Amino acid sequence: MSEIKQNTQSKFLRTLATVLSYILHPLFMPVYISVAIYSLAPVSFGNVSHSQFHQWLGIIALSTIVFPMIAILLMKALGFIKSMMMEDMRDRIIPLMATMIFYFWVSHVFNSVGQQGDKNIAVPLILKVLLLGSFWDVIVIFMCNIFFKISMHATAAGSVIGIFILLMLITHMFMPVPFLIVLLIAAVMGIIRKILSAHTMPEIWLGYILGILVMLGAYWYM
Repeated sequence: MSEIKQNTQSKFLRTLATVLSYILHPLFMPVYISVAIYSLAPVSFGNVSHSQFHQWLGIIALSTIVFPMIAILLMKALGFIKSMMMEDMRDRIIPLMATMIFYFWVSHVFNSVGQQGDKNIAVPLILKVLLLGSFWDVIVIFMCNIFFKISMHATAAGSVIGIFILLMLITHMFMPVPFLIVLLIAAVMGIIRKILSAHTMPEIWLGYILGILVMLGAYWYM
């Protein structure tokens, strides 16, 4: 009886972990974070109107979610990858290369806005850092994938932590509650990958560290 109960609990945890893995997928992070920083620190966006931000958000969503997902679906349909979950290191190569192109494009576009003579349009530094850091994240994951598997979820979680550290530094606003929530989400992302046996703890911790360092590096570069 206890064994049946234990199996039921284990199945429930794995199902919950799978659902959360989809909800907290790395592809969604740029959009999630964009909404969060706009809501928490609107002063960073200056005179950017709600309609302008929503337009930007649509462009970010297309480039970081829709286009990569379409590319991955096509790769699966054409037999270039074995699984949509990309559990095998080889399955990650082509999708990461395609995603890299889309992330580079959106980062370049937003970095160029306001440099073409239209001084009324100014993309906040924190948003530029987010998009550049997200692009660099894909590069780092791709390079690591040549030698060993690294948790993309944990890397995205580390990037969230990094961008919130930068947000507090740039705005000089101390946000203890949002930052604790971010840490909790990051911990959950690591735990669910461990529950699903998708990664070892070193792969998860390395993802956290690299995600934070990449965002700090993007800020230093900008």
